[in-house]
Amino acid sequence: MTETTERPPLPDRLSIDPRSPHHIAAVFEHPIGIRLNDKERNDVEEYCISERWVKVPAGKTLDRKGQPLMIKLKGKVEAFYK
Repeated sequence: MTETTERPPLPDRLSIDPRSPHHIAAVFEHPIGIRLNDKERNDVEEYCISERWVKVPAGKTLDRKGQPLMIKLKGKVEAFYK
């Protein structure tokens, strides 16, 4: 038997940080993929489709609160369910 679960629509802006106002836990129950300029990225922490950017960690650098330091990459952003 196959069980089809209804996937919530992907929002315009989404963050994996649960402290963020852009975090939606229901979306993370399914695997998500992000493409930036037609290349799939596995290290995206936050994205915004309408503003055309993603935030990724800047190597192993941490900020003063111990969180990874983020850099913003701009380009064509696509979000999809895997």
